[in-house]
Amino acid sequence: MNFFEFLMKNREQVLSLTIEHIKLTVIAVGLAILIGVPVGILISYAKSLNKPVLGVANVIQAIPSMALLGFAIPFLGIGTLPAIVMVVLYSLLPIIKNTFTGIQSINPQTVEAAKGIGLNRLQILTKIQIPLALPVIMAGVRISAVTAVGLMTMAAFIGAGGLGYLVFSGIRTVNNSQILAGAIPACLLALFTDFLVGLVEKLVTPVSLQNAKGSRKAQKKIRQLEKWALSLTAAAIAVMFGFTSIGGAVAGNKVITIGSKDYTEQHILAHMLSDLIEDRTDIQVDRKINLGGTQVCFSALKSGDIDMYVDYSGTAYGDTLNYPPISDMQEVYDTVKADMKDQFGIEVLDQMGFNNTYVLAVTKATAEKYGLSKISDLAAYGSELRAGTTLEFLNREDGIIGIKKHYGFEFKDATGLDGSPRYVALMNGETDVVDAFSTDGLLKKFDLVTLEDDKNFFPPYYAIPMIRGEVLETYPELKDIVGELGRALSDEVMVELNYKVDELQMEPDEVAREFLITNGFIQ
Repeated sequence: MNFFEFLMKNREQVLSLTIEHIKLTVIAVGLAILIGVPVGILISYAKSLNKPVLGVANVIQAIPSMALLGFAIPFLGIGTLPAIVMVVLYSLLPIIKNTFTGIQSINPQTVEAAKGIGLNRLQILTKIQIPLALPVIMAGVRISAVTAVGLMTMAAFIGAGGLGYLVFSGIRTVNNSQILAGAIPACLLALFTDFLVGLVEKLVTPVSLQNAKGSRKAQKKIRQLEKWALSLTAAAIAVMFGFTSIGGAVAGNKVITIGSKDYTEQHILAHMLSDLIEDRTDIQVDRKINLGGTQVCFSALKSGDIDMYVDYSGTAYGDTLNYPPISDMQEVYDTVKADMKDQFGIEVLDQMGFNNTYVLAVTKATAEKYGLSKISDLAAYGSELRAGTTLEFLNREDGIIGIKKHYGFEFKDATGLDGSPRYVALMNGETDVVDAFSTDGLLKKFDLVTLEDDKNFFPPYYAIPMIRGEVLETYPELKDIVGELGRALSDEVMVELNYKVDELQMEPDEVAREFLITNGFIQ
């Protein structure tokens, strides 16, 4: 499917996410202006504050956006709030600095003349300093606004929506059309934002400071057209806010929120559960898809930002509860079920019928060259091979760290490559071994060889639905509904479902609903 076919097929989703992106950006930039301009004015008067305030703003600007977002999640939860807070913080420096610089650069004699005609400090600020500093202030706003459009793509990592959802989903499924469907509107939006704020900048610049070009009548006509353009844009934004709500929350008396991690299988499972619950009960489901990794989803579950999501027994046992990896399926499940309830009040429902354990995978050419069929075969050649794995796998005891101890070998190099880029690197010959989940559709797409875990290192990773205890107590019928679905899923079924998204470019919600209808779960 080429880009234009994808765009036509998914035009409603692209439009919806674009509107969502605009709203999030407008709110963030608006708040940044409301905070940044007064702070800039304050430090222009209170000289002792300018260095500390600008220093703090500079430090915030230097923090990587993903790190700032990750730090905010435990305090602010998921969704629109942490995304907006992150963009506001990043937008403050240009606004504060330009406000301070604009006021400080005004000729002192102009201020003295204002005092001489009897204006008080507030009048000098509002009638002299701010009007003269507005062009400089608006230059800072312009920088912040354009930057905010790009930064807001990060909102997709925590369920806040926006065009980042298409970009990151496309990266994880190696779908260039989907990436472009998110990236191109974001680029156009940034250009339009730059143009729009440029109009405002021109309109607020005093005529005496502008380069006079053309007749006075022509200049007046141009300014009227610019005002009309701004008015129409403001009206359009107001209409968007009036008819839609940020975050897309579901209204109703019986509502639960189901979340998912940030890859194909998780998206499919979340849609399956949501569709089935809505069909079998009068409960409405608010879907928070693509939230990020394990810790983001688990933190959201603990805080009540979501009510349910599907994790995996080995992940919960090792990564969340910090037990050393073991291969006993029943012990892992029983321990996770007991500890989750005792420590966090979270109920672990019955294991689903598929074990999405880790595997190491290589190309057929690499397998033939080195005679690889099992992980222990890597012991003789590991020092010649480069591993490209997810960041999680690179840093977990049930990942690279444990494999090297358990099988007794070292890779020549190990590089962290999140999501589908590790498959691209493998096919391009930039790495030789990747980690994967046994039900990955991309294994089938790229026709890779999975190496047998002949020394039983990897723990079991059966899918386990986890739900907040109070939610299950309120809706006990969910246990049987979820259990029925879980029994119908197997390794083979999940490989095929994931393949439909990763290779056939079907949407996860479409694949989920098709499975439920085909297998008689819903009509």
